[in-house]
Amino acid sequence: MTFTPHRRHILAVATIATAAAAAGLLASCAGLIGPRQFEVPLERLQKNLGQRFPVSHRVLGVFDVQLSNPQLSTVGQNDRVALSAELTVSPMLMRQSWRGSLALSGRLVVDNARSAVFLSDAQVDRFAIDGIAESQQRQIAGAANILADKLIRDVPLYSFKPEDLRYAGVQFVPTGIRTTSSALVIMLEPATQAGQTAQR
Repeated sequence: MTFTPHRRHILAVATIATAAAAAGLLASCAGLIGPRQFEVPLERLQKNLGQRFPVSHRVLGVFDVQLSNPQLSTVGQNDRVALSAELTVSPMLMRQSWRGSLALSGRLVVDNARSAVFLSDAQVDRFAIDGIAESQQRQIAGAANILADKLIRDVPLYSFKPEDLRYAGVQFVPTGIRTTSSALVIMLEPATQAGQTAQR
């Protein structure tokens, strides 16, 4: 089939109009979808966290501290979580090592730059080492606190996948987080709406 210049012009205009209509439809869909949320079950968080352990760190140039077997739970309904782990402390100049436990809790924050959920404002709720004097335990507690700070800063509780933040062709950004007895609930908004809210 041969197209005349006039018909080719009509087809070009129709193509542009169709593309513009499709773009407008997508923008309209983004405006209609609005905020949404999705849940991350604690079992899934526990599995992901377990893959990042054990965590080891040399503290003060004296102690090798290792955390293993993490256990995660929510703390009531106040959007905090608790993290406990087995603790092993090995002084560099001694052949023995001590075992104990460390438990901390903190509130949840979304780090959009790293596209992940982290603990923040954490506090050590329990620290115990078996078989050592109280004076030594205080010294080791300082080493454990340093490792806990590193853990909170470097180990995410959850890392977002691309499909978590995209729905019906619309890109979303996390804007909040809360806990239930069995899951984290992530609040999302379309990226355009979140940007407009931030500018106000």
